[in-house]
Amino acid sequence: MAATAGGVWGSSLYRQTPSVRPGATCSKVAKKSKIHRYSRIFTFSFQHESRRIRSIQQPGTTMNFGTRLKQIRTEKNLTQPQFAELIGIEQSYLSKLENDKSQPSAEMFGNIIKALGMAPDIFLADLDQHTQATLRHIPEVSQFREGVKARRVHHARRYIFGAAAAAALGFAMMLGANNGIFFPNNQYKYVSKGVIAPGEGENIFDQYSQIQVNRMGAKLITMEEMMRLTAEFESTRKRRLTVESWRDRGSVYFEQVPGGRRMFELADKRYVQSEQNRILQYMGALLAFCAPLVLVVEWRLRAAARRITHTSDK
Repeated sequence: MAATAGGVWGSSLYRQTPSVRPGATCSKVAKKSKIHRYSRIFTFSFQHESRRIRSIQQPGTTMNFGTRLKQIRTEKNLTQPQFAELIGIEQSYLSKLENDKSQPSAEMFGNIIKALGMAPDIFLADLDQHTQATLRHIPEVSQFREGVKARRVHHARRYIFGAAAAAALGFAMMLGANNGIFFPNNQYKYVSKGVIAPGEGENIFDQYSQIQVNRMGAKLITMEEMMRLTAEFESTRKRRLTVESWRDRGSVYFEQVPGGRRMFELADKRYVQSEQNRILQYMGALLAFCAPLVLVVEWRLRAAARRITHTSDK
């Protein structure tokens, strides 16, 4: 019974608690047991994760030549004698091929593909990298592997060009948002002193008081009339209006209103980043940051693929 229990504990992840040495306290023993147990769990988890990562790094399929050949023969409902006769080989040789005890020559591979009635690329697409490497003496296999490499280069170039375009677009968006190319960043403040009646000059609000003084000097009006006219003008005609605009309308512009027109003069100009430019700047920064990140990730993936291919070629 003790042996059986020992065998069970020996195959288990958790070991038995270490024996208590003379003079050791129970707390020390419990602490050592816990450390021992956690170290075993960590070691087991690390080994399991390593195996999982290695399995992920393997190509999409692990099918070898013999398994692939047998799979297609089974799908076509052919027995070994029938398939061997169709190819023109002995059944024993076909059995060696399906059990990976022999490799086909270039001529034999061509006969197999011709007998199956399928393109070489379809047959080779489900083979793993190691099997493809062992069959690289066959021209069709070499062409297939070169085609795979060419497609990888094409995809890599597409990623590089796309990332470069995204980065350039991101920097352009940031520059445009900062300089106000797409949306203005300057806010203009215009001030109008009042409505200019038809027939009056543009400087009526600045010169009206002087005009009345001149009329009084010419004895056209009295002092009381001058003061009354000036007060009426100040109270009825002067209506200050301030307009803020993102549009640059120059130093002066006119606008028709009831009773005449208003003359707006530029009073202030200040830099205020608009909400549209703020959003555009954030989007540009995001593109400019993500583009190099995509290149780094794509480069790491290609490096991992090259390592897998190099390992399978050995």
